[in-house]
Parts: sequence; C-alpha cells; structure tokens
Amino acid sequence: MKLIDVLRQECVVAGAQFADKAEAICEVAAIAKRSPILAGVSEQNILTSLQDRESLGSTGFGGGIAIPHCRLKSVKEFVVGIITAPQGVGFEALDGEPVTLLVFIIAPELQSSRHMKLLSAISQTLLIPGATEELLKATSSEAVFESFLRHTRADIDVSEQTAKSLINVFVADENVFREVLEKLTGLETSSLVIVNTEQSTAYLAKMPLFADFWRDKSSDFGMLIMVVLQKALVNEAVRRIETVTGDLDKCSGVMVTAQDIFYSAGDM
Repeated sequence: MKLIDVLRQECVVAGAQFADKAEAICEVAAIAKRSPILAGVSEQNILTSLQDRESLGSTGFGGGIAIPHCRLKSVKEFVVGIITAPQGVGFEALDGEPVTLLVFIIAPELQSSRHMKLLSAISQTLLIPGATEELLKATSSEAVFESFLRHTRADIDVSEQTAKSLINVFVADENVFREVLEKLTGLETSSLVIVNTEQSTAYLAKMPLFADFWRDKSSDFGMLIMVVLQKALVNEAVRRIETVTGDLDKCSGVMVTAQDIFYSAGDM
C-alpha cells in the first residue's frame, strides 16, 4: 500500500481556521465525508467515532501536528486527508502547543495492523526536516497534496506478521529462575527480557496490619522473564519450563502466562 493510494485529494484543505478543537474535529468529519468511499457513512457517524477516539486521549502528538483517526465497520478502504491551519488551534496536544497541521485517517475496523502502520508512515513523513513548514506555506489544496506526496517515503509494509505470542514467567526462587532462563534461551525468540519484580506479599508483610500473615512466606526474590516468540513454539517453551518445575499446576513459586500478540516490531 502506498500513501498516494489512500490520500484522497478531495479531502485536502489549505488555510483552514478553527475556533477550537471541537470545531476542528467537526470539520475533519465534514471534509472526510467528501470522499466517495464514505458515501454510505453519515457525517455524524464519522464525527462520533472521531470524538470517541479523542476521548481516549488527544491525537495531537506535538510539534504542531495532530493525526485524528477512527475505525468504522462499514468502511472498506482507507481515507486519508490533510488540513493546514497556519494560525493554529488548541488541540490538547502532548506538548500543549497549538496544532497547525491535521492529517486524518478514516480506517476499516478490521484492518488494525494496516492502520497502525499507516499512522507510523504519516508521522515519519511529517518528521522529515522541512516537510511541515513546506505544507503550511502551501496556499492551495493542490500544493498541499503534492507537497505531502513529495515527502513520503517507501511503500507501507502491510505484509502479515508471523503469529507471535508473549510468555511471562514469574519466578520467586533464584535457583529455579536460573534454570528456567537457561532453558528458554535455547529457543528461537524475537526478544527475551528480564524484569526485577516483587510479590505483593512482600509489600503487605511490611504493613503492620498484615505483617503476621506472611511472616514466614515473604520473599525478597522476584523475577519476570518476558519472551516474545513464534506462537507455534509456546507449547515447547512450557514443556521446557516444566522440565525444571515439574507440573506447573502443582508448582509453587512459579507462574506462567501466555498470550497472543496483536502487533510486534523491533528487537531486544
């Protein structure tokens, strides 16, 4: 997928003015509605979805830039638009500064991975030195459109990721910890991280009201092993852990959880 394929020229506006964030979000919905792709979606539905997203936290991420976005069930293709507002508008941005450039995304509900990568691609484009300044100087929607595409980089990688899982191994015994770690390092993983932890009982034991309950049980040792690996290797990881601990259902001092990962990038 290329940004040129999802940036809708009819959804690009130069030199807008807004009294406040609420008016800006309303205008985003109205401009998004210009796209034929959203012909079957009401402007009110778009606006409500954008407002719901903003209620979770402002999409103004600093530097005068905001990327308002939402996902809709009835949408099959991405709609990306750009609005420049050189005079700025208060947007509750992370840095507290007015927003002068809004790039919005209306996304299909079931394409979360592509949505996330699109967000990343847009933010990377806007962080290119001089890109935002050039966009704000443009006096026509055509100039804004062309300027943005000129700064975009390679195609967005939308290839499906190999299914991965996250395994958390909580260990309260130092000897067991070392053995389990040794077993897990033999697996092919994307990441393996060790985090110092402490059981809640260790805190409660220090509180006068609860001290007597865990007088003999509290432990100063606590480690969490976090492993990202291919989903197909989860059973093998558990098998290796049980060669150290025995049946985990009958084990005390070690707890293992495993969960599917929606998105994973990078390495440790």
